[in-house]
Amino acid sequence: MSRPIPSRESRLELLVWSECPSHEEAERMLRAALVEAGHADETYAVRWIESHDDAEAERFAGSPTFRIDGVDLVDPGEWFGLMCRVYQSDGHPSPLPSQTDLTEWVREGLN
Repeated sequence: MSRPIPSRESRLELLVWSECPSHEEAERMLRAALVEAGHADETYAVRWIESHDDAEAERFAGSPTFRIDGVDLVDPGEWFGLMCRVYQSDGHPSPLPSQTDLTEWVREGLN
C-alpha cells in the first residue's frame, strides 16, 4: 500500500498531471524503487499539477516527474508545461524511466 503524504515537506515528490496515463504505474515504480534502494519506510508526496501557471512555477517537465529535495532526478531541459514526459529507457523513448534507472536515482538522491 502506498504511503504518499500531501506535504511540501517530503524530501521525495512525484509530480503528475491527471491527463497522463502513466501516473499510476509511476507511483508503483516509485514504491518498488524505494524498497530496492533500501528506503522502504521513506514517505513521498504525490503532487498534482493541473494548470499551465503551476507547471511553469514548478518547472514541471511533464508527467511523471520525480524530485528529491526539489531537484528533478533527470535533467528537465527547457520545456515546462502540462504534458506527458518522455524518458529514455533501455535506449528507447518511454513514458516512464526504467525501473533500474529510477532505483539508482532514488538510491543516490536519498543517501
